[in-house]
Amino acid sequence: MSSTGDQAFLKQETKGRWQELTYAGALSFLRRNYSRDLTGVDVAVMGVPFDNAVTYRPGCRLGPRAVRAASVQLAELKAFPWGFDPFDTLSVVDFGDVMLDPHHPETVLPAIQKQAAEIIADGTKLLTIGGDHSISYPLLKAHAEKHGPIALIQVDAHCDTWEDDGTRQDHGTMFARAAAEGVVDVSKSTQLGLRTYNDSDHGFEIVTSPWIHRNGIHAAIDIAKERAAGAPVYLSFDIDGLDPAFAPGTGTPVPGGLASWQGLEIVRSLGDLDLIGMDIVEVSPPYDHAEITALAAAHVAHDWLCVLAAQLGAKPNPIGRV
Repeated sequence: MSSTGDQAFLKQETKGRWQELTYAGALSFLRRNYSRDLTGVDVAVMGVPFDNAVTYRPGCRLGPRAVRAASVQLAELKAFPWGFDPFDTLSVVDFGDVMLDPHHPETVLPAIQKQAAEIIADGTKLLTIGGDHSISYPLLKAHAEKHGPIALIQVDAHCDTWEDDGTRQDHGTMFARAAAEGVVDVSKSTQLGLRTYNDSDHGFEIVTSPWIHRNGIHAAIDIAKERAAGAPVYLSFDIDGLDPAFAPGTGTPVPGGLASWQGLEIVRSLGDLDLIGMDIVEVSPPYDHAEITALAAAHVAHDWLCVLAAQLGAKPNPIGRV
């Protein structure tokens, strides 16, 4: 059998990759093989196609499919700027999407938490593609059960800490609940890129987009890393943290945000932290243009995997001034 094409379902090994046509073949995230066997797997990629908790425009239930499709070119060449193939070092599978029953909404968050807990139980890390941002709450709960209180680095236009009653499904309240329940250690957590208002910071360090534009992205990264040092770190990246010019395909766009390069610089700078998990959320393909939002999300997720590969020993070989 020729070792080319359709590796999403033909390839057995979880490292390495085959040649694929970027515009053809079976789609998975970064062309990783679909598998539920996590033996020896470093990272599982899981989609959560859920958007019943949005407060404005829907559509991000289609996000996992769009981000997988947008990832094809990233599976073609060595990773920039590192100059290595992350899958020579990192074992990654596409776990597929978590099975949800949206007609029984009370079952959705428990189903996400249960699936996440099963994936990370034996040491596999989880990269989740949403879906609206409410899915972060059960993901954080699953990780906190394993690691204890978590340092959250949140890239977002919104604080998502508005008033919560403890039961509502709302993509704007779940971090207030996580903080109140001790799932997130707010003393070690930072929110980057915010540009909407809340009367309370809930103990998070808030670094707004205007501050970042005035003081530089690396000053903001230093704040987040200093707070999170020594703690298990979960990255939650809402694509609306990017300015609508770079991510129009999202449900609650807010002008004045980060540029794509700033978002990527955040992810690429986290290599000296204890990274335990990540989600990329709120990609809404019906509002996207030329796939630029899905492309940005795919790059963010890809770069997080490259950071993990470097932590496991992949040797960067950059070319030019990077």
